[in-house]
Amino acid sequence: MAGVDGNLFLEIGLIFIAAAIAAFILRILKQPQILAYVLVGILVTPVFKLVTDTGIIESMSVVGIAFLLFIVGLEMDIKSLRNVALASTLGGGIQTVLLFGLGYLVSLLLGFLSLEAAYVGLLLAFSSTMVVMKLLSDRKELQTLHGKLILGILLMQDIVAIFALSIMTSITDFNLVLFGIALVKFLALFLVAFLASKYLFPRVFQFAAKNQELLLISSLAVCFAFSLAFFYLGFSVAIGAFIAGVALGNLRYNLEIIAKVKSLKDFFSLIFFVSLGMGISLAVMKKMWLPFIVLLGVIIIVKPLIIMTVCSLFKYTKRPSFLTANALAQIGEFSLILAAQGLALGHLSQDFFSLTVILTLVSITLTSYYIQYNDAFYKLLKKPLRIFDFFTTEGLEYFPTPVKPTIILCGHNRIGYSILRGLQRNKKKVLVVDYNPEVISRMIKEGYHCIYGEVGDEEIVERMNLPQITMLISTIPTLKDSLFLIRHVRNVNKHAKVIVTANDIDDAIKMYNEGADYVILPHFLGGEHVSHLIEDIRKKKIKMHEERKRHLQDLQERKKIGHTHPKGVNI
Repeated sequence: MAGVDGNLFLEIGLIFIAAAIAAFILRILKQPQILAYVLVGILVTPVFKLVTDTGIIESMSVVGIAFLLFIVGLEMDIKSLRNVALASTLGGGIQTVLLFGLGYLVSLLLGFLSLEAAYVGLLLAFSSTMVVMKLLSDRKELQTLHGKLILGILLMQDIVAIFALSIMTSITDFNLVLFGIALVKFLALFLVAFLASKYLFPRVFQFAAKNQELLLISSLAVCFAFSLAFFYLGFSVAIGAFIAGVALGNLRYNLEIIAKVKSLKDFFSLIFFVSLGMGISLAVMKKMWLPFIVLLGVIIIVKPLIIMTVCSLFKYTKRPSFLTANALAQIGEFSLILAAQGLALGHLSQDFFSLTVILTLVSITLTSYYIQYNDAFYKLLKKPLRIFDFFTTEGLEYFPTPVKPTIILCGHNRIGYSILRGLQRNKKKVLVVDYNPEVISRMIKEGYHCIYGEVGDEEIVERMNLPQITMLISTIPTLKDSLFLIRHVRNVNKHAKVIVTANDIDDAIKMYNEGADYVILPHFLGGEHVSHLIEDIRKKKIKMHEERKRHLQDLQERKKIGHTHPKGVNI
């Protein structure tokens, strides 16, 4: 037993030493670190055969997936996805059906059996929640428009994947009764999670939060409890962990839980990426090179085109549609789980499984480059993408008077709402730019000049009439977008006042250095506002009960238009 434990320790130690060296090298070369971990997996098993018993490593990689989805659930603001709910649910469902059908037909043409073709269709339909969320989180893009679209579509895909797993597991004797039972089981567990998050967890974690170790143990207990419950009822442990994260995500202590679990997630996530490389059979490429090339082409070319078309049909402009499609151009962990299940059931051959692993590896590696250089890819493909202008955004751009606005407000949510109220007297001079179609529709009804789109899109900026404006106000705290706006204004207009928003002091200083006239720091302004309020109450300039009444009315008005949750950075 000691020998087995010693071997396991040596193998894990070897993996981490090699991963650290590879990560350093790729960091120097400015390449994605995920690639380093996968390359280590290829080297230690298929090439040099230093690790031959991969069963334990693969089991640990499943824990990595579970921890990552647990944290994704903790960070997810379900309410913030309602603005993209239709595109995520209906659009995600449409692209899943289209990709399944395409994959099925292409596989039949390549000579696969009908059951194998069904697996291929499902494999192509799912993208990697684990990889995409990690890459977007590293780039701080989870709260952007395309980040929310991606998250919503991935959530829809994961739900479909759960039912696909239950169906394919019992494919030999599948019937509607079995499917109905699986659906009831899933809904029952989801209901338990919802009730626990509302009535049980707030009380339990209020006590647990008094001790940091107890907070960590309690969080992990919830994660494993839901994972085991889902596994026991025939679902993936990963989706159980995700539901657990969502159940804890609305607690006041979610950030503390994330900080505690993050190190564990990073450890097991590395194991997951290494295990991908370890699972490759290089010899399969000689036999199945044609299916590999064809299916890879479908994944990295046809799949993004389908996703971008679907997003465009839901009135999203080219840039967020392109960035969404670009990020989803891979197959992911649910595809691997599905393929592994098919192998265990005898539905698929070892060669087919190896092909799936190689496709996953290559597409995930390419995705890391796609996301890292997405702005460059967008600029390169800007002209060909004009075909998507066919899907017009009519009704989401409004100029009620021939007088061009001289004040621009980018971002209406929360802070922008208060700013716009102060500008109501100059309504005809204000142009509102926002990426939320609901906001633009409401502003049109109120008679404001409006443009729908992202401020980081050059086409949107070109329509702002920057040379003639007197003031630009942006409540969008993303550093890249703010610097983009400042530079464009300063290039054509030296006299306009530029007011932007930052999340922290370092970003604010960068914006000032770039030419901003004033940088809003919401947390600091909130403290200053409260200090002035206290001073006015103390000097009896205002009455507390009147201020309370006014503030309550303001909050009720904000609730009507959806400003209900402080989580996230969309301010």
